[in-house]
Parts: sequence; structure tokens; C-alpha cells
Amino acid sequence: MAIPGRPLPAGPSADGRGPMNVIPGALGLTGEQVDSLLTTAGRAPSLHNSQPWRFGLAAQAIELHADPERRLPATDPDDRELRIACGAALFNLRLALHGLGIRPVVTILPNRRRPTLLAVVRASGRKPATPEQQRLLRAVPLRRTNRQPFTDTRVTVQEQYALRRAAQDEGAWLHLVADPPQRRSLQQIAKRAHEVQMADPQFRAELQRWLTDSGTSGVPATAAGPPPEPQDKWVLRDYTAGTGQPRVPGKDFEPEPLIAVLTPYLGGPDGEIQAGQAMQRVLLTATAEGLATSFLSHLVEVPRAREELRRLIGATQPPQVVLRIGHGWPVPATPRRGTADLVEPEPSRR
Repeated sequence: MAIPGRPLPAGPSADGRGPMNVIPGALGLTGEQVDSLLTTAGRAPSLHNSQPWRFGLAAQAIELHADPERRLPATDPDDRELRIACGAALFNLRLALHGLGIRPVVTILPNRRRPTLLAVVRASGRKPATPEQQRLLRAVPLRRTNRQPFTDTRVTVQEQYALRRAAQDEGAWLHLVADPPQRRSLQQIAKRAHEVQMADPQFRAELQRWLTDSGTSGVPATAAGPPPEPQDKWVLRDYTAGTGQPRVPGKDFEPEPLIAVLTPYLGGPDGEIQAGQAMQRVLLTATAEGLATSFLSHLVEVPRAREELRRLIGATQPPQVVLRIGHGWPVPATPRRGTADLVEPEPSRR
């Protein structure tokens, strides 16, 4: 699937062999360094791998923008998941700056005059990356959304603590659904939410458009999971619709994965960006711990299900992300947009 982008003008390559995309500098960094920053930021997860972010590059700032061309109106009519994905890209950008020894300062900026502008990142001096920041930065290219069955190996108490601490460090609460009656209730909520979505022809059409084997976006068959079977109570949407990919014998989905619900401390659009940053820190922590993760997004995409989930776990704010966590086998990476396509053509003068 090819989705139109707006690449920067091409110039000659350094070795004269042909054109290359030119990335401008920012924050005192070279274009090559900024290209590396955008590569890292662009490895964040997003709904259907839509990658709905762009970056404005100015001398003293890097702006984070939502890309309205990559909205999913049937699944995400309020752009909630779009902002969460942009928050995840923002966390990756922060990590990459730490990796260069730059201390980033982030301002979340809902701007009515520029509705796509979500945040501005500036430099606040130099400081070496901490061992934990380096550990998470190494996990960025290794992180995958693993839609395949996991093993039955339990997530340890120590690993669970690390995940909860990661969410807290970014201003969010990670509720681990361990109580059996609560899990049964959550399964029923998940089943009803999935039925609501699959009864919507616009949702089904949008989902099908983003299942693709070509281009730089979407979820290719190599990254999708096998079709769920009646015994699979948690995984309902991780399937290869229309591809006919069979289930590998002996690879049933695990019956009792760790289910984690992430809720930010703040509400509204700011809270959704915060949730994205917290989500990405949790995902990278899981990757660094050797864990596999995937999303149970239908639980928070259907408004009634999201409210039922909020009441079930006793949260003050609406939950924003539901994760399935366990031990899995390696899976391939999904395609990514080129860095030139991530640059906003008209950043603010800052």
C-alpha cells in the first residue's frame, strides 16, 4: 500500500551517484545527526502502523506534528490513538537526544492556530545519557508488536515491577489485570467491543486498507498473527484478513497472558500524549527485559468498552492502552517511512 507523502527536495549525493534526500540541521546538530534522530523517533508503534507523525526542524527546536493525511476516522474518529502514537514517537526522540548527550526539554503545545502542532522539543544543555536511557535506546530498533502466540512462561514479579515503574516514570498508572473475576469480566468487555467493531462496515474497510504487503506503512502479512480460533479469548483482531495464512500447528495462543492497562494521570489531549510516552517506555522496558508485547486496542477504541474498563479497574481517567505481555519468538519489523517524508515543510520560527 502506498500512501502519498511529501518528501524534501532531492539533491546530489556526496559520491555523485544520484540524488539523495537532504535533512536540515536543528538544535546545533548536523543533518546526518537529525536524520538519525528521526529514524529513531519513527520506530514508534502506531495504530495499523499508520505512523501519523511529522517533525518541524528549526535552529532552536524540533516540533512534533500530527500528520492529518494518516488519520483513521473509522477506528479513531477523535484522533486519540493518533496522539498516543505521536507521544510514543516523542519519547523515542527524547531518548535519541539523550543518546547524543543533549538534555531535552519538552513543551506540550495544543495550538488552535496550528492544530497539527503537538509538542516542541528544545535543548537544555548537555548531559551524558544514563545507563537506563542507553538501555532503552538500544531497545528501540528491537521492539516489535508481536501478534503471534506467546509461550506459557509467566512474566516474573521483577519484570512486572519494572513495567509498572516505567509507566510511573512517565506519569501513568499500569494496572495488571490478575484477579480471575476481573479477567473474566474483561474478556466479556473485549468480546462485545470486537463485535461492535466488526459489525461496522467502515471499520472493516479501513482495517483491510491497512493490511498490506507493500509500501512503507500498514501491517504486512509477515507481521500479522494467525486467525483466532474459538478458544482464543484475548486475541481477536491480530489476524491476517484475506491472506489465508494458516496457524502453525502447536502454536495456539496462550490462555493466560499478562494483561496490562495503562492510564495517564492527566486527561484530555495532553494526557493522550503523556500516555503515548508512558506506553513507549513500558514497551521498551519490556523489550529490554526480553518480553514480547501486542495491543488489545478494541478495548479502548469502543467508547462504551473503554468506560466499562475504567470502572472495572477503578481508574479516575479513561484508560488509553491495553497490552498483552509475555514471552514470544522473534518476529520481523514492520515497514517504516523514510526520514525525508517525516519533515514538516514549514516549522515555526523559534
